Amino acid sequence: MGNEQHSTAGKCPVMHGGQTASGHSNTDWWPESLNLDILHQHDRKTDPMGEDFDYREEVRKLDFDALKQDMHALMTESQEWWPADWGHYGGLMIRMSWHAAGTYRIADGRGGGGTGNQRFAPIGSWPDNVSLDKARRLLWPIKKKYGNQLSWADLIIFAGNVAYESMGLKTFGFSFGREDIWHPEKDIYWGAEKEWLAPSDERYGDVDKPDTMENPLAAVQMGLIYVNPEGVNGNPDPLKTAEQVRETFKRMAMNDEETAALTAGGHTVGKCHGNGDAEALGPEPEGADVEAQGFGWLNPNMQGKAAKAVSSGIEGAWTQYPTKFDMGYFHMLLDHEWQLSKSPAGANQWEPVDIKEEDKPVDASDPSLRHNPIMTDADMGMKMDPIYREYMEAFRKDPEYFQDCFARAWFKLIHRDLGPKSRYIGPEVPDEDLIWQDPVPAGRTDYSIEVAKQKIADSGLSIGEMVTTAWDSARTFRGSDLRGGANGARIRLAPQKDWEGNEPERLAKVLKVYERLSAETGASVADLIVLGGSVGIEQAARAAGHDILVPFLPGRGDASDAMTDANSFQYLEPLADGFRNWQKKDYVVKPEELLLDRAQLMGLTAPEMTVLIGGMRVLGTNHGGSSKHGVFTDREGRLTNDFFVNLTDMGNAWKPTGNDRYEVRDRQTDQVKWTASRIDLVFGSNSILRSYAEVYAQDDNQEKFVKDFVAAWTKVMNADRFDVEKLQEA
Repeated sequence: MGNEQHSTAGKCPVMHGGQTASGHSNTDWWPESLNLDILHQHDRKTDPMGEDFDYREEVRKLDFDALKQDMHALMTESQEWWPADWGHYGGLMIRMSWHAAGTYRIADGRGGGGTGNQRFAPIGSWPDNVSLDKARRLLWPIKKKYGNQLSWADLIIFAGNVAYESMGLKTFGFSFGREDIWHPEKDIYWGAEKEWLAPSDERYGDVDKPDTMENPLAAVQMGLIYVNPEGVNGNPDPLKTAEQVRETFKRMAMNDEETAALTAGGHTVGKCHGNGDAEALGPEPEGADVEAQGFGWLNPNMQGKAAKAVSSGIEGAWTQYPTKFDMGYFHMLLDHEWQLSKSPAGANQWEPVDIKEEDKPVDASDPSLRHNPIMTDADMGMKMDPIYREYMEAFRKDPEYFQDCFARAWFKLIHRDLGPKSRYIGPEVPDEDLIWQDPVPAGRTDYSIEVAKQKIADSGLSIGEMVTTAWDSARTFRGSDLRGGANGARIRLAPQKDWEGNEPERLAKVLKVYERLSAETGASVADLIVLGGSVGIEQAARAAGHDILVPFLPGRGDASDAMTDANSFQYLEPLADGFRNWQKKDYVVKPEELLLDRAQLMGLTAPEMTVLIGGMRVLGTNHGGSSKHGVFTDREGRLTNDFFVNLTDMGNAWKPTGNDRYEVRDRQTDQVKWTASRIDLVFGSNSILRSYAEVYAQDDNQEKFVKDFVAAWTKVMNADRFDVEKLQEA
């Protein structure tokens, strides 16, 4: 008895970190199992606001003028607990906004400042974000005052915009409308490294060739927003760093002109902080104990002076007047020779060989002192790289050109993931339509939907042709940055019309029909593409004994080539589409993982993904038409639950045939009945997905299957309808 009591004494009575009683999570025990968490990333249970709360309606009630006034006042109200450089928080607020927006990457549209994710791990504790926790705490009184009418996501980005205004920049505009998330986006892939700031070689095929960086990454090292300011892997070499800058900003959808403007405009104000011992900093917010109350990187040697802070380790300002948006950056960079030096924290930085005392910036805390200005390795790249140097010279010669170019590039940076202009809110929304906003003209709604449907039905197009064309047009939608989708019918245009996944020959045939019908009915081609999918599904459902009407919302417009940034649209190309049982080539990741990635970008839940797979298979929508993998039915073209019935039938045995392909054999006769891919079989092998498949395989759920398929289909077709406030059922 005594031994038993002793063995249990001191044991914690609760589980830790959501793990099993043994201390390991399911993925620890079975690391190869398919993790569906990405599809449940922002479950409603994490949201404290309730299902009836609509932020985009609330923010319209915001007193924008009062907020702007309060924000301007905040910039120069230095707080004793975190004093402002030169009495102005502008540089800190700009860095916070920049580092929130700057995580955006065009390859998958993830990252960016549109969700307020900087409040959470891992981003909030990245090494590149040292002391930005202080900026957000400085904003708390503003957030507290305006409450539900102002999201953290909007406030974090707005702070940088106001900071630039307070320092003299005429900004291009601003839009509100960013909705907060309430849980870390832990399933976004930021790299495979196991430690912060690990050598960047791990994410490059060849670190000397920046375009070999692993997709979809943009930052050069784990925990950085852009590039290492000290040089490639911390080794100064401005020309090499310039090439990394070029590739990184390209992956953020910026060209050389925008990159040069952003670098100059970003370093025209504020300073770097490295006036002390970086090793003395406390742990990051996520690693600090409870008494820190969310603060991290405590500066024990700061002595209440802004000039004593340590963050990046580099120390100094770029310009003579760091609280003014002026042309001083170009004067410093281009009119001085620079030499490598070390900051007090030991970081590599560049300082001028010779500079007059009166041209130096004053100390951030003591105006009686002056210090050398500094440049990072990226700044020196702007001087030494011939293309960037040309822009630097052009900007210096024409201040209006520079300020306009920077204002536009900054606006693009902080709005890139907000979606089309129809989503913009507030009095400072600019009138100009910008090509990167993917503009779409309004479509007609006064045509007869029934006439259009009948003409489509009489056109000779097959169910598979109608459904696949609608799907291919809509599947490009990315909830990450709200790009793509069926609105605009950009599937007619380059580059989409030539994508292998869109079967160009079949697509051209279908589009020719829809273009003729558009002239006859007055409906846009975009509407007809989606309406054609509805016609095909309704026909397939009737053939299976279900009389249903697929909801349809008219009014899509047809974009033109002039409205389409073909270079940026190439990143929306699907390299795999499990819904159509296709991938362009073999990849390192498993096909089912690519399916989850696509489903998450489209905003689908795991049940919605499941029901769509089952319906698409029996409708005969496999890529190329000739592949019958996963078509577990002898009634192809009918909207039945046969996929799930036969998937879960224990009378079938599943045999691998190589290259992720399988045969479905009758257990008694050993005759091959069907063939399958890994994606088909995962819905029977994964315990969670099988639980959904069994629901749809039940005898009493055939009608539920059809209804759920139509609901999920309609969600995909309407995902990009930002031109209307609320979707209406036809």
